[in-house]
Amino acid sequence: MKKPVIIIMLISLAVVLICLRASLYVTDIRLQAVITQFGKPVRTVTEPGLYVKAPFIQEVRYFDKRLLEWSGEPSDILTMDKENIVVGTWARWKVIDSLKFYTSLGTEARGQGVLDEVIESAVKNVVSSYTLKEVLRNTNRKLEYTTKELEEAEDIKKVLIRMGRDNIVEEIRKMASRALEGRYGIELVDVRVKYINYVEAVIPKIYDRMRSERIRIANRYESEGRKAEAEILGSMKRELERIESEGYRTAEEIKGQADAEAVKIYAEAYEKAPEFYSFTKTLETYESTFNKQTHLVLTTDGDYFRYLKSFQMEGKTASD
Repeated sequence: MKKPVIIIMLISLAVVLICLRASLYVTDIRLQAVITQFGKPVRTVTEPGLYVKAPFIQEVRYFDKRLLEWSGEPSDILTMDKENIVVGTWARWKVIDSLKFYTSLGTEARGQGVLDEVIESAVKNVVSSYTLKEVLRNTNRKLEYTTKELEEAEDIKKVLIRMGRDNIVEEIRKMASRALEGRYGIELVDVRVKYINYVEAVIPKIYDRMRSERIRIANRYESEGRKAEAEILGSMKRELERIESEGYRTAEEIKGQADAEAVKIYAEAYEKAPEFYSFTKTLETYESTFNKQTHLVLTTDGDYFRYLKSFQMEGKTASD
């Protein structure tokens, strides 16, 4: 075989291979494809496998069939009860109509941009229609607090949850889904709230309010402590006075009983020996009234010296 013929065959084989390579394409199970001819879509492929297209004039645009992630920027929202908060959200979405998605958006990046507008708009519209408590809580379950005062403050507010956070999030998803429905070939599978916080400018005021609440509670505890202290001291003083009064009364009763008993004994002794009783009492009187510094000026006829005089007289008679 001549050399020019071999070259021609090799060139032909190369052309065939290039055309074959340009004609065949594979669709992965994770992907779906849109076939375009001069930029215009001609058909779609949703099933995995090996397919053929017109070489050089047709191109394949692939789109993921799996769930795609969307993470939005924080949104500043004013709730119905005038609380200025920041809400962060995320979502999961997928392309369900590759042809419509390609003709309306073209790329996944533009799809993310559409979700930015649609979901953030739905979040602001829905969240602003409810109070902060509705957005934060799911049920009317009674919360546990570290102090009784905070629990009482919560009871005073009488929070009543009608919708709850999960229902509000579902309302956001439905509103965003209606905005996407039939327009972009996109299905919004799920929407969730990542976090809810006060805006940066409001946080210091919130801390000040919390601090004031704690100071008010501390002052209340201190006031109640002083009141309890006064009550305890007053009760203690009354109890002490009662004990002293009862002790004094008991002592006086005992003393009175002792005096009565002594009087009784004296009376019995006087009845049995009046002269002896008079004599002993007089001697006791002498002992209690006389000492070395005592000076008395009395007549000798007084009863005070009666026993002394009789003693003196008896002494003279004995000496005589």
